[in-house]
Amino acid sequence: MPEGEVRYCTTEDGVRIAYCSAGEGPPLVMTPFFIESFSLHHLVPVIGLFLDRLRSVRRVVLYDARGIGLSQRDVLIDPQTSQRDLEAVVAASSDEPVTIWANFIYVFPAVRHAVQHPERVERLVLFASMVQRSAVFPDDVIRSFIELVKTNWPLAAQTFGDMSTRQADPTAGLRWGELNRESAPADAVERILQAGIERDEDIRGELANVAAPTLVMHRTGDLNIPLKIGQQVAAAIPNAVFVPVPGVISHPALGDQEPVFRAALPFLSAGGEAASPPSGGPAFRTVLFTDLVGHTEMMARLGDEKGREVLREHERITRDVLKTHAGTEIKTMGDGFMASFGSVTKAVECAVELQRAFGQWNADGAHGHAPLQVRVGLNAGEPIADEGDLFGATVILASRIAAQAGAGEILIPEPVRHLLAGKEFAFSDRGEFVPKGFDDAVRLFEVRWRE
Repeated sequence: MPEGEVRYCTTEDGVRIAYCSAGEGPPLVMTPFFIESFSLHHLVPVIGLFLDRLRSVRRVVLYDARGIGLSQRDVLIDPQTSQRDLEAVVAASSDEPVTIWANFIYVFPAVRHAVQHPERVERLVLFASMVQRSAVFPDDVIRSFIELVKTNWPLAAQTFGDMSTRQADPTAGLRWGELNRESAPADAVERILQAGIERDEDIRGELANVAAPTLVMHRTGDLNIPLKIGQQVAAAIPNAVFVPVPGVISHPALGDQEPVFRAALPFLSAGGEAASPPSGGPAFRTVLFTDLVGHTEMMARLGDEKGREVLREHERITRDVLKTHAGTEIKTMGDGFMASFGSVTKAVECAVELQRAFGQWNADGAHGHAPLQVRVGLNAGEPIADEGDLFGATVILASRIAAQAGAGEILIPEPVRHLLAGKEFAFSDRGEFVPKGFDDAVRLFEVRWRE
């Protein structure tokens, strides 16, 4: 379910549009990507992590387009309706100018709204932009999609989900297909696609009139929209900033999020103290737990003095690896560590290097009497920081995940797996478990570091 209470606003043609907002700071109205409902974002957990980061600097406003999700169904959908929906949500979100983050096909109404109502738009973020719809998706392609929607909506929904995810993150593609299927009935999707044929969206003549500061981001290997088109959008907007980000997936929350945030968070935080994260507020972190397997048995076998010597080596190796991977040691529990990282990739690279370092220790014949084998678990989110320690559900789940690992294993939850899409890691699905103290099952993946 959505974070924050669901509200409704009314468009100029009388359609009720569902929206919700959560977070602190100036409003950031984020458009849908295509036909998904914000009420079903939990089906793709990595979207929640993405939105949490944005909420650290802005009050994020999400909405469902007409005919979709919680918004009014069985309504007229024509070439102008997406702009009417956006205008209603912007007006309902704040009396002050808002920042609009527009994705994919919603770049068209966002740019038009910024040009026609410059007093309502403070800033503009455009992701996976197009200047003309038919240049990327010709009419015959749209008609083939319409036929697929009419004859087999579940297959069409999955096709939309797979369009740029199959190569980099097939698991996310499956989830995205389910999200599409559950968000909208086939007839609404058919009407949305048909409206696109009726009007070939083309904003080439309007980009030069955008007055708001604009950030344009585009993935370098985008499988739907070539990078050069994003460059064209940025070049046509006065004083726009263009940032190419690595990856192939068109959706900003899928794939590697870190380059997106490195560009977006400073841009969204600019323009006054009100846009900055609250002092002492939660920050997005990756939490890593290690646990020395067989610690009690080792101490009993070696005795206190010799056992302590081995533990000091365990601590030395762990701290050296943390240091080289920009990890922050939060605390040690004698036979394990808790650490945090600002980067998901750095955290997993650190976990892999830890396992390799202990493997090297064990390979040294001098230590055959005292092998060191650790289990590692990670999770990402916004833990609560207090006096140098971290607390909250993010931390607890990381600890529970570590406890599920075996000697020499690294386990991560599915949302972290999505954040690593396109990285040089190998994974295996370890199935679901219900962590103690949590209501919902968590799907785990093993990082196959030996490969």
